[in-house]
Amino acid sequence: MSSFKAGLVQTNVSNEMSENIAFVREQAKLARDAGADFIMTPENTGLIGANRTETLVKAQTEEEHAMLAACRASARDTGAWFLLGSIHVRVPGEEQIRNRSYLIDPAGSIVASYDKIHMFDVQLAGGESYRESSTFRPGEKAVLAETPWGVLGMTICYDLRFPYLYRDLAHAGATMLSIPSSFTVPTGQAHWHTLMRARAIETGCFVFAPAQVGTHKGSNRKTYGHSIVVAPWGEVLADAGGEKAGFVVADIDAAKIAEARKMVPSLTHDREYAAPALHKAAVAKAAE
Repeated sequence: MSSFKAGLVQTNVSNEMSENIAFVREQAKLARDAGADFIMTPENTGLIGANRTETLVKAQTEEEHAMLAACRASARDTGAWFLLGSIHVRVPGEEQIRNRSYLIDPAGSIVASYDKIHMFDVQLAGGESYRESSTFRPGEKAVLAETPWGVLGMTICYDLRFPYLYRDLAHAGATMLSIPSSFTVPTGQAHWHTLMRARAIETGCFVFAPAQVGTHKGSNRKTYGHSIVVAPWGEVLADAGGEKAGFVVADIDAAKIAEARKMVPSLTHDREYAAPALHKAAVAKAAE
């Protein structure tokens, strides 16, 4: 694996895909001009719908998806590798849609795709409520993909909270992890940086997490931003902040992977163990 420059595009998408396509195309070119060899966008790059109905109506099939076509064109135009963080994909015959991420090579060919496994079904203290499972069909498999710089483990947003997925990806050969996201502001303020650094440290991988930011036109949803690159030892190499859309570029030194894994070789220290069993205290007997 050789060294390279990673470019993370931070977006503030609306519910109109044409607007979002224009911004992504512009920022991809700027990131490439700044030296990025691998350009990445957030979850929901296509759009964030005003509601469930609009999200379902505006979902497109893979073959007709305008944002996918635009990102494939950007890869060809720039000569860079491209991670389309995720778009809403309609699969014929399925009532729900897929939240799908794509890895695209410089020729514009799709190398791999990944469907988000874990659904964000939560009720936050401030009143925000999300039920992704009512709109999206969960993915069923983890995905690894080869790049010129190493093996990429592909995930999306809420997957971040399930560390066993990342350990499995690392054990299977991943040296880099993509976590394109649309984090809420409350959860981002509380957990974003901590969890991103933890996933990098636990696996000895580089973590790339392009993110949505700001208040989104058409839905009024608010996202946290802070598109981030984290090195295998846990250092934050780039952070786009939480104020505006744009891009950041980070130098990726491949030697840091082996260096971190040599210092703390925890990926080689797994052991089999029995499932946890609850030992009940003899409360009744003690009360006698």
